[in-house]
Amino acid sequence: QGLLVESGGGLVQAGGSLRLSCGASGRIDNTYAMGWFRQAPGKEREFVAAISVGGRSTTYDDSVKGRFTISRDNAKNTAYLQMNGLKPEDTAVYYCAARVSVELASTPEEYHYWGQGTQVTVSS
Repeated sequence: QGLLVESGGGLVQAGGSLRLSCGASGRIDNTYAMGWFRQAPGKEREFVAAISVGGRSTTYDDSVKGRFTISRDNAKNTAYLQMNGLKPEDTAVYYCAARVSVELASTPEEYHYWGQGTQVTVSS
């Protein structure tokens, strides 16, 4: 089994920053592509960002491009999401996900492991 644990969420004012972390353990290691998704109340889970196994390739949803940065530290088996310039519409539960593949993916169905989520709330 694999386990993903997110941390770093919280309450921040608009324009502020947060850094989310996702620690992986069990069978999830640095051979898995990683992604971040979010889900706001009453809405479907949506893609935020993804990173390849080696970290050289990344992709972002247009809504966060230029503000969010995904990264990973394979030595620590941890992925990160640096969020700058936060907006109230970024408010959601953020989920980390791992995929049994070296390639990027942007749909929830393509990921095999999920964390429990961490709440991010941005006040106006």
